[in-house]
Amino acid sequence: MSLLDIFLGTLDVSLPVFAMVFIGIGLKRLGWIDQTFVNTASRLVFRGTLPTMIFLSLLNADLANTFNPLLLGFFTLATLISFAASWGWAILRVKRPLRGVYIQGAFRGNCGIVGLALAAGMYGDAGISTGSLLLGVVILSYNVLSVIALAAYQPRGEGSTVDWRSIIRHILHNPLIISVVAATPLAMLGVQLPDWANTTGDYFASLTLPLALICIGATLSTRALRKGYRTAISASLAKMVVIPLGTTALAWWAGFEGRELGVLFLFFASPTAAAAFVMAKAMGSDETLTANIIAMTTLIASITVTVGVFILRVSGVI
Repeated sequence: MSLLDIFLGTLDVSLPVFAMVFIGIGLKRLGWIDQTFVNTASRLVFRGTLPTMIFLSLLNADLANTFNPLLLGFFTLATLISFAASWGWAILRVKRPLRGVYIQGAFRGNCGIVGLALAAGMYGDAGISTGSLLLGVVILSYNVLSVIALAAYQPRGEGSTVDWRSIIRHILHNPLIISVVAATPLAMLGVQLPDWANTTGDYFASLTLPLALICIGATLSTRALRKGYRTAISASLAKMVVIPLGTTALAWWAGFEGRELGVLFLFFASPTAAAAFVMAKAMGSDETLTANIIAMTTLIASITVTVGVFILRVSGVI
C-alpha cells in the first residue's frame, strides 16, 4: 500500500467523523436540536448504545486465536505510563477544575472505531484480529482510568478529600465496563447470539457514533475554545504527538515489530474518543472542553497518523 493510499484511507476514516461534528454544530444553530436533546442523547449513548456496541464487538471477536499476553501486557503498561504522565503534567500546568478533562483527553484514544478501522485498512483481517485482541484491555483500562481522573477532580468543597468509595462505585456501575465483563467470558466460550438478536443489537449499536458526534458538535463552542484554547491545544498535542511517539518508541525497544508494532502505533495515535465526551458529561465535568479536544485531535489525526506510518515504514520496522 502506497503512502497516498494510506493517506486517503486515513481521510476516509477521519473526515466523516469530523464532518459529523460540524453537522451537530449546524443542527444546533438551525434550532433543530437543543440542549435537552443533547442531554437525552448523551445518556442514551452512555447507558445503552455504546455498551451494546462494545458487547457485540467482543462477543464476535476471535479471542481464542488472537490471544497474545505479551501484547496485552505491553499495551496495559504503556497506557498506565501515558495516564501517569498526563496526570503529572496536568498537576504542573493545568488549572485544577480542568485536570480530569485534560487527563482523559490526553491519554484516551478512539481505538474501538478509528484505531480498528485504520488497522483494517493497513493489514486487512490480520489487523482486525490484532486490534480486536486489544479492545477488551482498551475499554477496561480507558474507562477505569477515566473514571478515576474525572472523579478525582469533580467539584468538591474546599479542604475535602477524594471520595474513593464514590470512584469505586462509578467503576463498578459503569455501563461500558459492565459490557466488557459480561461479554468476555461469553466470547471465550464461543457463545453466539441468535441472528435476530445480533441484527437487532447491530441496529441499536449503530446509533452510537452519529449520536455521540452530533452531541459533540452541538456542545462545541467557539467562545469556549477561545477561552480555553491553551488547555485544549496542550491536551491535543499530548494525545496526537507526544504519547504516540513515546509509546511506539518504547514498543520498538521492547521488541515489537511488523503488524503488532503498526497496530500499537495506530491505537495510540487515534484521536480522543467520542466516548470521552459522553463520560465527561455523565460525571459533571467540562464537556465543552472535552468536545474541543475531540474536535482538535480528530482534525489533525489524518496528518499525524500518515506522517507516523511513513516514518515507521521508511525505518523498516513495520
